[in-house]
Amino acid sequence: MDLNPGQLDALVAIADHGSFDAAARELHITASAVSQRIRALEAAAGQVLISRGTPCRPTLHGEWLVRLGRQTRLLYDEASQALTAAAAVELPVAVNADSLSVWLHDVFTEVAGWEGTALRLRVEDQGYSQELLRRGDVLAAITSDQAAVQGCTVQPLGALRYVPAATPDLAARWRRGGSADWPGMPVIVFNDKDDLQHELLRRRGAGRGPLVVHQVPATADFYTAVRLGLGWGMLPEAQARGPLESGELVRLSADVVDVPLYWQRWRLDSPKLTALTAVVRQAAARHLRPAGR
Repeated sequence: MDLNPGQLDALVAIADHGSFDAAARELHITASAVSQRIRALEAAAGQVLISRGTPCRPTLHGEWLVRLGRQTRLLYDEASQALTAAAAVELPVAVNADSLSVWLHDVFTEVAGWEGTALRLRVEDQGYSQELLRRGDVLAAITSDQAAVQGCTVQPLGALRYVPAATPDLAARWRRGGSADWPGMPVIVFNDKDDLQHELLRRRGAGRGPLVVHQVPATADFYTAVRLGLGWGMLPEAQARGPLESGELVRLSADVVDVPLYWQRWRLDSPKLTALTAVVRQAAARHLRPAGR
C-alpha cells in the first residue's frame, strides 16, 4: 500500500478536529481537498477510515493510520528541525489531573529550555489514558495499567499516595461511636471515572455508598471543596500535608490508597520523546513513592 504523507496529515487533522472543514482550516487547504485526500487514502487502504458523523471519528482501521501519521510527523519534524531549525516538534501526552497538579511541574521547568518543542497535554484519568495511545491521539501516557499497548514500551514511575481528608467540623458532625460514619458522610468525587473514594468505602464495608455524592471535575476546585467542607475526599498526600499539619484538615482514618503509575510511550527512535521520557522518570523519582511500598 502506497501511503501519501499529505493524505495521512488529512486523516490526523480530522481525528484532531472532528470535521473535514476544521481539518481544512488546520491544513490551510479547502474542505474539498481534504475530502479528496481521504477518498484516495481509503481507496489505497481498501477500507473506510473515517466514520462520517458529528464529530467525524477514525474507524478501527483508521486509528492505525492515525498512529502512523503522528509517528511520521514526529520523525519528520525532528529531522526538519535538525536540518533547518524551522520546525516545531509537538509532543502530545496524556496525563492524569493529580499528576499534573502535584509532580509534573518539574517537567515543565525542564522542557521550557528546549527550543522548538511544544507539549500538548491531554488530561485523562490514569485508568483510561491507554485508549488515547491505542487511537494514536498521544505519543505517551501516564497510566495505571502496566500492560503495554501494542507498539509501546512501559516503565514504572512509582505510586501516587492518597489519604482521606475532611474539615474538622465535617469529621465531628459525622462521627459515630468513635469512627467516621462512612455511609452517611457526604463525599466528593472528581468525575464518573474516579473510584478512589468508593474503593476506600468498600474497604470500610460501606458497600451501598453515601447518599450525597458531589462531583467537582477540576483538581484545584476539588481540593478547595474539601477544604470548605463540602464533603470528604481522597487527596494526594503531598497536597494534603500542609493543611493536615496546620489543622485545617484532619485525616479520617489511617487508610491510604496507593495508585501505581506507569509511563507508556510509542516504540520510536525519537530523540525528543526519549528526552521527555528521561525527564518524566526523574520527576517521578523525586515525588512518587517507590512502587510496592
